[in-house]
Amino acid sequence: MKRMLPLSLAALLAGVAAITTAKAETAILAGGCFWCVEADLEKLPGVRDVVSGYAGGNTQNPTYKNYERGGHREVVKVDFDETKISYADLVGVFLRTIDVTDAGGQFCDRGFGYSSAIYPLDEAQAKQAKAEIAKADKALGGKVVTPVEGPAVFWPAEDYHQSYYKSPVRTLTRFGYVTRADAYKGYRKGCGRDARVNAVWGNEAYKGLPKAGS
Repeated sequence: MKRMLPLSLAALLAGVAAITTAKAETAILAGGCFWCVEADLEKLPGVRDVVSGYAGGNTQNPTYKNYERGGHREVVKVDFDETKISYADLVGVFLRTIDVTDAGGQFCDRGFGYSSAIYPLDEAQAKQAKAEIAKADKALGGKVVTPVEGPAVFWPAEDYHQSYYKSPVRTLTRFGYVTRADAYKGYRKGCGRDARVNAVWGNEAYKGLPKAGS
């Protein structure tokens, strides 16, 4: 008769097995203001972490003051568990939370730095991203302008940008001396982001996200 493993050891091995079966993946996506993209994608099942930053340009260590001059966009780096959400599904959701028909920026934020793009990290991601773009383009009758670009180095944004949408830190803004979370709510509503997404996508818009600030 085989000796039984101690319960604690068996539980430990089971936990290790669960960890090793999870496949960690990374996506880099540009969808306008990185606060909003972070807020949307961080709520998706299978997404482990979302970090705001800059990518796509030709300068080192870009900052909020100079990233666009260096050819960078505002982006997010998404770390996700591919056993729970695939890269293709993540891209599909992302596309349906932005205005893919706008080449001049996103919502009230204008300029190249706020324009949308997908930065696949390898050929497999590039193939899947292009397939999702094609689906989106077909759904919207050939109006999608969001490009799939080459691999890009990700540069994290300054600390105060991270998790801005839920930060309790108070700051002086055009909305008064309020928390960053409340400032974000006002910004998002003022930009008309959700209304515009619904206008572009209609029933195709992704409906699984809580309302801004919730």
